[in-house]
Amino acid sequence: MLDDTLRTPDAVRDAQRWTAHNYHPLPVMISEAEGAWLTDVDGRRYLDFLAGYSALNFGHRHPRLIAAAHAQLDRLTLTSRAFVHDQFADFCRELADLCGKDLVLPMNTGAEAVETAVKVARKWGYRVKGVPAGQAEIVVAAGNFHGRTTTIVSFSTDSDARDDFGPYTPGFTVVPYGDLDALTAAVNENTVAVLIEPIQGEQGVVVPPAGYLPGVRQVCTERDVLLLADEIQSGLGRTGETFACDHEGVVPDMYLLGKALGGGIVPVSAVVADTDVLGVLQPGQHGSTFGGNPLACAVATEVVRLLTTGEFQRRSAELGARLHAGLDELVGRGLVAVRGRGLWAGLDLEPGLMTGRQACERLAERGVLAKDTHGATIRLAPPLVVTEAEIDHAVAQLAAVLSAA
Repeated sequence: MLDDTLRTPDAVRDAQRWTAHNYHPLPVMISEAEGAWLTDVDGRRYLDFLAGYSALNFGHRHPRLIAAAHAQLDRLTLTSRAFVHDQFADFCRELADLCGKDLVLPMNTGAEAVETAVKVARKWGYRVKGVPAGQAEIVVAAGNFHGRTTTIVSFSTDSDARDDFGPYTPGFTVVPYGDLDALTAAVNENTVAVLIEPIQGEQGVVVPPAGYLPGVRQVCTERDVLLLADEIQSGLGRTGETFACDHEGVVPDMYLLGKALGGGIVPVSAVVADTDVLGVLQPGQHGSTFGGNPLACAVATEVVRLLTTGEFQRRSAELGARLHAGLDELVGRGLVAVRGRGLWAGLDLEPGLMTGRQACERLAERGVLAKDTHGATIRLAPPLVVTEAEIDHAVAQLAAVLSAA
């Protein structure tokens, strides 16, 4: 029987009444958070196993990040890029050092980072490689998710993301993910870049075959093509290394970063590359009023400093092994496959058992929040501050959901 004193049902209905329905969120109404835990308007607590699609790698309200934000709020929040502020150089230098690159171009959202990378790669192709004007091509992978702008959905293979948003931007060639032969065949004299996720998150945490990323790197080097690594979800400690590319020793020409870079406090994204690539931009050719603002830089600098200790990468690797061991035991007991690296997993449900949405709704009833994708797949991405006990609890709740189906 529904408790008439609960605030959640009315709060959810009110939110649905006043917003465009471009999302289908679970029927919870969060009001507070700390670490790996969320609390709703009725005081019920949930273990967060989505972490804002990896935007909350360091948990909710990490003390060092909150302190950096508070300190900056009392001083300066925005200047625009018309002026230079005192947080800008530290952020750019420290992020460049983390990536082993020369320059940083800060933006706000992940999609903006991708759009920036596309523009820079095309300009590099014309100015440096010598591609004829208007002929630049970028090779991308099927199943990709790089954002939802008009240009980005032009090369999406997800009908929900793409349909009815044309006419589409030309200049992209789509090849199967993980198929090195197909990618190699697609690269031609007008190819300026290969844009790829080292692990496809939205597709269901799909890890490419061993040797694929090094093969892509070799093709790009041999054909004078830029390798653009979209590490917006996979980067900054999520997979047990600073970047997912690190697992196979691959260094891209350009890192595309976002989500966790803002510490779950402000939107921060960045493109990081060497001078011979980012140096093609001149004043007035690209920018953002809020990109690299003082508040964003203060928080993101602290994020970079958290990562330089290696603590969060180690936690992801060690706790990820525990998570995957627990999930692997559920294969054949409601799951047909488990994929991922570190504290990141994609789970495929047995056909006909239930949808991913139904599984997430039942998990929420048991106090664990996760997100479905593509029908019968669930994604798990807990904050890197999660504990062993919390991982075991989440796996136990999933096991209970599967056994009750």
